[in-house]
Amino acid sequence: MPVTAAVLEASQWTPLAHSHEARARAFGEPFVERRMTGRKHPIEDFLFTYYTQKPGQLYRWHPGLNVVLTGQEAQERATWKFYRAVETGQGTGYEFDVQAFAQARARAIEFARVILAGTSQRPGNFACFGLHEWAMAYKSEDNGIRHEYLPLRLGAKGTDAVVESEKIRCTHFDAFRFYTPQAIELNELQPTRETQRDLEQPGCLHANMDLYKWAYKLSPAVPSSLVMDCFELAWDIRTMDMQASPYDLADWGHEPIRIETPSGKAEYIRRQKGFASRADHLRLKLLEVANSLQLAPKD
Repeated sequence: MPVTAAVLEASQWTPLAHSHEARARAFGEPFVERRMTGRKHPIEDFLFTYYTQKPGQLYRWHPGLNVVLTGQEAQERATWKFYRAVETGQGTGYEFDVQAFAQARARAIEFARVILAGTSQRPGNFACFGLHEWAMAYKSEDNGIRHEYLPLRLGAKGTDAVVESEKIRCTHFDAFRFYTPQAIELNELQPTRETQRDLEQPGCLHANMDLYKWAYKLSPAVPSSLVMDCFELAWDIRTMDMQASPYDLADWGHEPIRIETPSGKAEYIRRQKGFASRADHLRLKLLEVANSLQLAPKD
């Protein structure tokens, strides 16, 4: 059955667009300023360097599916990708072109749907303790330090000892691929891009950070409020991920989560489960969008 689109006047939607831009700029502008002055931040730069969406793209507001924007302010969307003009009782409006997007991005939509659906159906692993970051710093005396401007909290030998004394079972390929050569064989699993759809699970910090990736890859079908919810979840997870890493972040005002101790492990699990709960809700919303796109009628 066709869905009737909501038609919004400029007075209804422009405050939402301005609010979104302010929300996004609070994260993006400090990054841009640091980049212009050649400074780095081990936590706050990550979402703009590891992921491909740039600050300017994040600042743009999209209403999502089945919303027509009207008014003079909407006319610039005539040049925005995957928008189309439609006639309304209030004149020409602009909406997300679901058919064009579904046809142009069919493979990406399907891959996102498979990952989101599969992850949501698996049990979470809450015993990894963020050891992927330690495996990336393993044998640093031979390999160098991945984040060369950050000191290792326990030193090189102390870091190696933690890696060698713990069971490492990372399920996420995009974390595993950054392991040092000596750490690869220590991981109980050997994730690949091909097995990603079979291994990703909802306890994984990186899988939950990646909800932001799926959100912007499905944009502008995904409403920007949902993109920002995913972004802020990824921001919070990245903070905890680095606190539990082998690096000393005292100069950035962050206390470590000492996962090499029983109390640190307990703290890690507590926070990990909180992030998983937040992610479950967002994952289902993204999956609903992906399913809608997959089922979009073709011209």
